[in-house]
Amino acid sequence: MELTLKDLIPVLQVAIGPVILISGVGLLLLTMSNRFGRIIDRSRILSLDLQNSDTNLRNRALAQVQILSKRARLVRRAITLAAISVLLAAILIIVLFILELLRIEAAWLLIVIFAGSMTALIASLIAFIQDINLSLIALKLELGEKTEVEF
Repeated sequence: MELTLKDLIPVLQVAIGPVILISGVGLLLLTMSNRFGRIIDRSRILSLDLQNSDTNLRNRALAQVQILSKRARLVRRAITLAAISVLLAAILIIVLFILELLRIEAAWLLIVIFAGSMTALIASLIAFIQDINLSLIALKLELGEKTEVEF
């Protein structure tokens, strides 16, 4: 049951795909975590505005805080699902090597793990798109009657 270099090279070649996936999703996670931080920062600013404003401005700030709360949940969901995608890709690489080392034919297991990783990534991107749409609604609310711009 000794694994030779000749046996290992194809496994390494196959493992490159999930490694690239991990790298790409890592960049998405960086973007999402930056958006999450900006949502939190904006929420803190608006909470101060809520304490120090008149009724009209207070209502507008409260509406913004409600949208930011929804956005924070969406981005948190997107980050969690992207992290699950990366975790499954890493597990895929480990399982790939273990299956080769033990000479076990279980392509179905690799398919299930990869499909899970892609499903989590797709769900993450859907949540991210929903956040972007909500951010445009928040912008429109913030601009109020100041502009006639349509988003």
